[in-house]
Amino acid sequence: MEMDVRKIKILQAIINDYINTGEPVGSRTIAKKYDLGISSATIRNEMADLEEMGYLEQLHSSSGRKPSDKGYRLYVDKLMTHHDLTDEEEYIIKTKILDSALFEMDRLLRQATILVSDLTRLTCIVNPPSARKSSIRSLQLVSVDENQMLLIVITNNGIIKNNIIKVNSFVDYGTILKLNNILNLRLKNLTVEEINLEVINNLKTDLFGYEDIFNAVIPILYESLNKADSSEAYAEGAENIFNYPEYNDIEKAKEFLTLLSNKDKLKGLLNDGSNISIRIGNENYIDGARDCSVITAVYSMHNKPLGSIGVIGPTRIHYSKVISILDKIVQEINESITHGYFDDR
Repeated sequence: MEMDVRKIKILQAIINDYINTGEPVGSRTIAKKYDLGISSATIRNEMADLEEMGYLEQLHSSSGRKPSDKGYRLYVDKLMTHHDLTDEEEYIIKTKILDSALFEMDRLLRQATILVSDLTRLTCIVNPPSARKSSIRSLQLVSVDENQMLLIVITNNGIIKNNIIKVNSFVDYGTILKLNNILNLRLKNLTVEEINLEVINNLKTDLFGYEDIFNAVIPILYESLNKADSSEAYAEGAENIFNYPEYNDIEKAKEFLTLLSNKDKLKGLLNDGSNISIRIGNENYIDGARDCSVITAVYSMHNKPLGSIGVIGPTRIHYSKVISILDKIVQEINESITHGYFDDR
């Protein structure tokens, strides 16, 4: 049985209708709402063929049909049209990401996940850069007042940590430059595992007379770079699934929420090296996600992948809109990481 132009138009109409309504689609609905120039009876016959070919499913003999995973896959690969973001959506994405880029990497990602969740009305999932695998790119001490200094730790993965250090007395600008040179000479390009006893002793010698600063720096570095939870996958907007009637079923909703609470499973859903990845239904090998679609995108710095961000929801999500939103947000994240506060100055 061949997939001709007429079948493709009918399948496209059914998928578009089902994505918008969540209701199984009958031949009369297609005949009334879509000007295909063919009768309801002809549409019904073609729908039967599409079901036989595996592109549609019928829940009950008297009900309309809904797309199968195979139908959605053909739609995503061949049939869906590009979605243009509105000027307002573009403005919101650009300004929100730009504002949060003035702060730490984790805050930038938090803002991005909230944005994705709000704009798609879906649950956003994200895999942050691994702090433990990061090396120190830059250390900067900045004077706040006579008893406080700010230590800014920037890693090669764009992670930024700001920490207040208590000092015994005011440190002048010239001394701060000297201290920054020492810190960067001893610690730049090291991972947390490489900050061994020899490194610590050398640093202690170099910072003789500034024990208050030395005593604060090492614990801060370990805390900043050694936290396992800093690179755990997490979700934002879990409540958005209740916008979909599919999750009025308590067991189904419980299964979905259990999935979101499992960090390892979330990481498995996000662990993909391609730019935009779309996995539909049974293409998701993770338990609890086989009735879902997962769309993810990779964010990077200087073309080096740092992590991934995406959405998870029912298979009838607005694929083209979600892809356009993710694409734009990742573009802005990459821009902020590469050319913004996270880059060398």
